[in-house]
Amino acid sequence: MRICFPVETLQGLDSKVYEHFGSAPGFVIVDTDINTVEEINNGDMHHAHGMCQPIKALGGREVDAIAVGGIGTGALMKLHAQGIRVFHATVDSVGQNIRLILEKNLPEFDARLTCAGHAGGGCAH
Repeated sequence: MRICFPVETLQGLDSKVYEHFGSAPGFVIVDTDINTVEEINNGDMHHAHGMCQPIKALGGREVDAIAVGGIGTGALMKLHAQGIRVFHATVDSVGQNIRLILEKNLPEFDARLTCAGHAGGGCAH
């Protein structure tokens, strides 16, 4: 499975998972089938709120899943429409979250758990 993590800084499996998908400075993509790690800069970081194009942000790279601290409903629906699973990252590092995914212990996002916007000081995730 190819899993993408939005991250604060590019540090491989030690990268800290970023709280928002679209505005993350970079991404780490882990392929759990062949044990590879790829780091990329966010090509769509400065999009207008609500206009995130998740796959554009990944530079067209294909992934099976994304793990993030928070995500808006629009981005979640776009990803689900493309068959991409979205996990709720619950621990700091990419490596820790990978372990939880492989153990089937990381929850998936649904619309009830998404970020409602940034009016009034930010998300409540």
